[in-house]
Amino acid sequence: MSGETFTFQGGSVAPGEAKNFRYTVSETYLGDAVRIPVTIINGKKPGPSVFLSAAAHGDELNGVEVVREIAQTGLSGGDLTDIGGTLVCLPVLNVPAFIAQQRYLPIYDRDLNRSFPGSESSTSSKRMAHRIFTNFIAPCDLGVDFHTSTRGRTNVVHVRADMSDEAVARLAHAFATNVIISSDGPTGSLRREASDAGTPTITVEMGKAHRFQRPLIDRALEGVKSVFAEFEITDSEQVRWPGWRTVIATSEDKTWLRADVGGLVDMHFEQGALVHEGDVICTITDPFLVDTESVTAPFTGLLVGVLENPLVYPGNPICHLVKLTDRTKRAVQLDQDAVDRS
Repeated sequence: MSGETFTFQGGSVAPGEAKNFRYTVSETYLGDAVRIPVTIINGKKPGPSVFLSAAAHGDELNGVEVVREIAQTGLSGGDLTDIGGTLVCLPVLNVPAFIAQQRYLPIYDRDLNRSFPGSESSTSSKRMAHRIFTNFIAPCDLGVDFHTSTRGRTNVVHVRADMSDEAVARLAHAFATNVIISSDGPTGSLRREASDAGTPTITVEMGKAHRFQRPLIDRALEGVKSVFAEFEITDSEQVRWPGWRTVIATSEDKTWLRADVGGLVDMHFEQGALVHEGDVICTITDPFLVDTESVTAPFTGLLVGVLENPLVYPGNPICHLVKLTDRTKRAVQLDQDAVDRS
């Protein structure tokens, strides 16, 4: 819990202070510093230390805007330090990839989000991860790491979290998305390694790469506001209820549908759509529109992620489908009917 000075190697932020700075995590081939932007807001009142991070993959931009807006304007436009606890805002974790506008580090193409908690004597990516993790992640009480889908696909806003961990589950519920996909996460990912190290962390997936998508950014800001209310970082807002929720806990409740043939894809549903067992989600055709392959839903569920690039090889993922209970299915149908009428 905060209420004390937040310290990191090379600096500190006292209660009631807010600082913007760039922190060195590596060096270029020319020996110039690679520095990540950091904002630390240490509240005047005691409370939890929370990190908000984005762009561990350099082309995933929606979360950058979420973290940046919170860091520089807050959620209510008031005094940023008039909070309970400390905010550690890391809008761009992977600066080299961000500059190159690609997913992975342009240093042997390594994935920074498989390099945590890092090592001070290992590869370039693990050294960078170590500097970030030890200074800004491990000292926090909880964290939210923002991502988007990879290039050519898009996701609805949803949370990924280890729901078997009570502290992580509380954080996941507080963010208040309709869909939570439960898993402990890949080895080396920020949320898994942070949670294992005692900092409960969730991943928020939202939209597509290379874009600012304002409706999704606004939705994520509402989720952060809800987290702040749950953990009493702010006292002026209520914890949000998304209207309906499904927690996907087993591999049987989710599937990636993949192309069995190569060709051009015609999607018949958008992300977030409710599809029923047997529905044709898309068709794949050759250049002559002669051979057609239909991809059908194996069960009734929600399309959490869908293909946007209409070209596929055999084996390419087309959509991410999660199961819904009958009760949740009715709630989703009512929700989507209301949207259609508006």
